[in-house]
Amino acid sequence: MFSTPEATERTSAAAWVQAMLDFESALAVAQAVAGVVPPAAAREIARHCRAELFDADSIAERAVSSATPVIALVRDLTALVGEDARPHVHRGATSQDVVDTAAMLIARDVLDLVLADLRAAADECARLAEEHRGTVMIGRSLLQQALPTTFGSRCATWLTSLDAATTALERIRHERLAVQFGGAAGTLAALGADGVRVVRLLAAELGLPEPVVPWHTDRTRVAELAGALGTAAGALGKIALDVELHAQTEVGELSDAEAGGSSAMPHKRNPVSAVLVTAAARRAPGLVATLLSAMPQEHERAAGAWQSEWEPLTELLRLVAAAAARTRRLLAGLQVHPERMAANLDLTRGLVMAESASGALLEALGRTEAQDLVAQVCRRAVQQGTTLRAELLADARVRQVLSEEQVIAATEPGDYLGSAPAFVDRALTAHAELEKR
Repeated sequence: MFSTPEATERTSAAAWVQAMLDFESALAVAQAVAGVVPPAAAREIARHCRAELFDADSIAERAVSSATPVIALVRDLTALVGEDARPHVHRGATSQDVVDTAAMLIARDVLDLVLADLRAAADECARLAEEHRGTVMIGRSLLQQALPTTFGSRCATWLTSLDAATTALERIRHERLAVQFGGAAGTLAALGADGVRVVRLLAAELGLPEPVVPWHTDRTRVAELAGALGTAAGALGKIALDVELHAQTEVGELSDAEAGGSSAMPHKRNPVSAVLVTAAARRAPGLVATLLSAMPQEHERAAGAWQSEWEPLTELLRLVAAAAARTRRLLAGLQVHPERMAANLDLTRGLVMAESASGALLEALGRTEAQDLVAQVCRRAVQQGTTLRAELLADARVRQVLSEEQVIAATEPGDYLGSAPAFVDRALTAHAELEKR
């Protein structure tokens, strides 16, 4: 429920082992190009850097004794390669170089999934915003009916938040997932004068950005990744929450096409896609907080803070991948019920148009008198069980200022949308511009 098959595969133990081996392979190749390692040794090392040749469970068990899986991995790799290549395995590297770079590779692979689903979900929001640009519904504040808006305007808000989250994650994906290679204390002393060149070659081999300096205890990259993932989860969670609220039986304005049943109540049609997105979004902030709390790290290498990142990061990647994928499907199959939106808009018998009525009286009566008059009319409509429009038409003071046509215009929800249509257009234009990049 809290991942996808693709995200699970890309964050599995086997995937982590392969990502660490990808580092070891790329390191050997880069050092061969730099003249640090014999080409034959690099080829031999690269040939054996395949996860299926390693026992992930055994590596995990042995990791406990050193607080890192890398020592066991390197020993197993060294035992696999030919004797001439053994001195060149893991040359100049430290455990953190391997795990940090593996984390960047894992994150890159999962972000590709997340970004594809975020873009598709945004496209669905754009479609809904266009289709329902003029579908009038009640806007709500503090869970109470407020003023008329359109469902298209709501979808435009979803759209801009997803576009913002996508833009942030794309920057992380292309600019901040850097290779890590600093050696024991961040100086690459074991490579002498060749360290900087090897870093550059290693980054190119892995297709990762080259950092200015090793970032062993500079965890801003991990923090930015966590923050961007958490923000995306929040944007997805907002959509899910709105769908849940609109899908309530008493509201009935939206339906989840993948609605599920209940173990006890056969009549139930639960918005399960939205529920699972909500669950993922609620879990994400705690994981983000854990990763942020790990940022202060001692000197050149941390004792415990670094190790605390691995599982929260893996879980966060899975959760956001699941939330993005399910939101994409939720929006693609979302059932919109304009007739229920219209019925709910009329629940107060026009009282939600009180601000509009006050505005129509404002110029003639002044703000205070206009608002007081409309408040009295609203109370009378509630007491009499009539409509705001009927009471305005029956009020002598109102009719001294407004004609029948003006009263009708002031109490027509579809005429009191302000800039909502323009905001939809602006969101759609911004989204189209983003897609061109």
